Amino acid sequence: MQQLQGKVALITGASRGIGRAIATRLATEGANVVLTHVASDEQGEAVAEELRQLGSKVLVYRSDASDFAAAATLIQAIVHEWGRLDILVNNAGIVQDNLLLRMDEQAWDRVLEINLKSCFNTIKAATPIMMRQRSGSIINISSVVGLKGNAGQANYAASKAGMIGLTKSVALELGARNIRCNAIAPGLIHTAMTQGLTAAAEQSWKKAIPLQRVGVPEDIAHCALFLASEASSYITGQVIQVDGGLLT
Repeated sequence: MQQLQGKVALITGASRGIGRAIATRLATEGANVVLTHVASDEQGEAVAEELRQLGSKVLVYRSDASDFAAAATLIQAIVHEWGRLDILVNNAGIVQDNLLLRMDEQAWDRVLEINLKSCFNTIKAATPIMMRQRSGSIINISSVVGLKGNAGQANYAASKAGMIGLTKSVALELGARNIRCNAIAPGLIHTAMTQGLTAAAEQSWKKAIPLQRVGVPEDIAHCALFLASEASSYITGQVIQVDGGLLT
């Protein structure tokens, strides 16, 4: 039997990269999936159609999770359609890198809004639903940069570290209602965000990774499935590094 049969999962920022891989993995295990994106409607629908071919029911929305009202409307629409929400994956994120001396206020604010505030927005909206169900799994896609920092990424590091603090606080608040909240901290993963790396830079990263390879989105998706399923029913408030041993 599929691990997530009959479950409803929302994945933000799911039209490509890690979000798309997670949506595909959860759909493969029987989940009905809601995808959000802020880019191409055609790309979002293309991903949705791929998941439908796997036998999953799929909804796709153009929705900015950093917008508090839009996040609430999205959750309401999901519950109206399917009556529940079992899995929330906060994956939407951006980078606007620069050295701190050169970083402007807009770049700071936008990264914090999309990467961190969006998590507050969706969790806030989903909490009453999951509390009534007395069940739920919330998965926040953070980063190893949130654990160690990185030069030129003060805004990104702050947002991802904030996600970890939020994860632990939510786990403490909602555990009594059987709602779990965990974070995944990916290392260097082949996505659109990392396509700008030069071959020399990628090789330098590989030397620092004990497994001697850059990760792929499916590496994160496998971990997300574990955290979404009953296999992790006694795990909450944790940060799982999926980084090939980079921070070991």
